[in-house]
Amino acid sequence: MNPEIKSYFPILNQEINGHPLVYLDSAATSQKPTPVIEALKEYYESDNSNVHRGVHTLGNRATEKYEGAREKVQQFINARSTQEIVFLRGTTTAINLVAQSYGRTNVEEGDEIVITYMEHHSNIIPWQQLAKERGAVLKYIELEEDGTISLENVRAAITDRTKIVSMVYVSNVLGTMNPVKEVAKIAHEHGAVMMVDGAQAAPHLKIDVQDLDCDFFAFSGHKMVGPTGIGVLYGKKHLLEAMEPVEFGGEMIDFVGLYDSTWKELPWKFEGGTPIIAGAVGLAAAIDFLQEIGLDEIEKHEHHMAAIAMDKMSAIEGLEIYGPKDPAKRAGIVTFNLKEVHPHDVATVLDMSGIAVRAGHHCAQPLMKWLDVTATARASFYLYNDESDIDRLVEGLRSAKEYFSDVF
Repeated sequence: MNPEIKSYFPILNQEINGHPLVYLDSAATSQKPTPVIEALKEYYESDNSNVHRGVHTLGNRATEKYEGAREKVQQFINARSTQEIVFLRGTTTAINLVAQSYGRTNVEEGDEIVITYMEHHSNIIPWQQLAKERGAVLKYIELEEDGTISLENVRAAITDRTKIVSMVYVSNVLGTMNPVKEVAKIAHEHGAVMMVDGAQAAPHLKIDVQDLDCDFFAFSGHKMVGPTGIGVLYGKKHLLEAMEPVEFGGEMIDFVGLYDSTWKELPWKFEGGTPIIAGAVGLAAAIDFLQEIGLDEIEKHEHHMAAIAMDKMSAIEGLEIYGPKDPAKRAGIVTFNLKEVHPHDVATVLDMSGIAVRAGHHCAQPLMKWLDVTATARASFYLYNDESDIDRLVEGLRSAKEYFSDVF
């Protein structure tokens, strides 16, 4: 990876607690490059207006940028049509939309919803609520010892009563890269639809929803060098057309009468109210930035970073790494614990040296239970990280180990 990439991220050019910042929390949110910041600034300084409704110049320019961003997303994930691209607040909102609209219409008492133990809470709770409401059965695919899933266990979990299978593409804790294409095939053999949580995948891998043949795919802009508050739901056109909106108001209507209303065509019937215009503009700039570097190069770089980090961190006595041991089976996420030291304490000591990692349950409490821990620390790498960041992390972990050994 070109070392000059880091220079595009102004926030990284600072000191934290007297040390140069090492940002290893990109799985929570990524930092933003200058082209994205400038795109947002230019929009607000030159083009800011509401979209679709006006006939004046600013309104037309804003609409062109907003709908242009939709076209860019369509090409980015290789959807068939812009009608299959819905702009929402993020992955959480997208999954909830599928659960509340598609789920309520198609899931009945005794039907099954299948997920895994490694899901983020946003891909668990909507299905829990749907199962309670509809009298459905929520099932979990068993994990292998290394935190991967086998297709044998997938086949054992999915039956002819299964209506929805929802799975994370890349685990935000284990870094596991799941075989979602193969799982989608199994789901379809039983008449179920496949929902993919792509929040940790879209920033790091080349996505082709037609090749995956998933029915729904969700991701968030802020994890892929874009702004917060913007996300995408991809859905196959025939499924979205049959779904009812769950938010009602301006912008999404066709005709409003005194006692009944009709909706706009796709995708606007799901985008009630003033949409996330600036967010879409920023997301388009983020896609341009990532594609200029190349998603294949980013993926290769992250596998390399994970391999080096796991090798060097494994040399620290008392440090346990969770997830697949083979770096080729995981994204650039390394989750770990230091024996007899709480992960929050580890993160605090690292922060004193200017190193930002995440500590806690990572919105994955069922997975923490499966791992038999209450919390973990997590270092997540992205395109702006290099080997010197790993060296700083390892040095910081050794210092933390020595510090707490002296204290206790």
